[in-house]
Amino acid sequence: MPHEKSFDDAVAALGEAQGAWTRLLELIRTHYEMDELWTEGKATGKLANYRNEMKFRRGGKTLVTLYLREGFFTVCVILGKAEREKFDLERGAFSDYIRIVYDQTHTYHDGKWLGIEVRDETYIDDIMRLLLIKRKPNRKDGK
Repeated sequence: MPHEKSFDDAVAALGEAQGAWTRLLELIRTHYEMDELWTEGKATGKLANYRNEMKFRRGGKTLVTLYLREGFFTVCVILGKAEREKFDLERGAFSDYIRIVYDQTHTYHDGKWLGIEVRDETYIDDIMRLLLIKRKPNRKDGK
């Protein structure tokens, strides 16, 4: 049975994805002033897998959720109607992988819940572009 992991243990389990994790957190923290909510070992699904997650929220709205797994992490970005329209306008600026994830993601009443698997830094710029579509940066000092 999986066990709960501390933040440090969960990050260590990312393996080669640690560099991407560090870079993405640095970019988010540079552009956004957010509450960071870490959940250790949240049980998910029928198999009771334990998933560690980091949420970036402000004013009751989530910018992005990061789910840590063994060797990778998943970035969940929810795009509402207005954000989907912006994505469509900027579609050509995104990688094939992000466009495929977008196209294959079901649209629910509250938007598309994009789940982007990250194993290295390849898609970090695309993810930041999605976050900038979702919400304008709120840091004025750039720190």
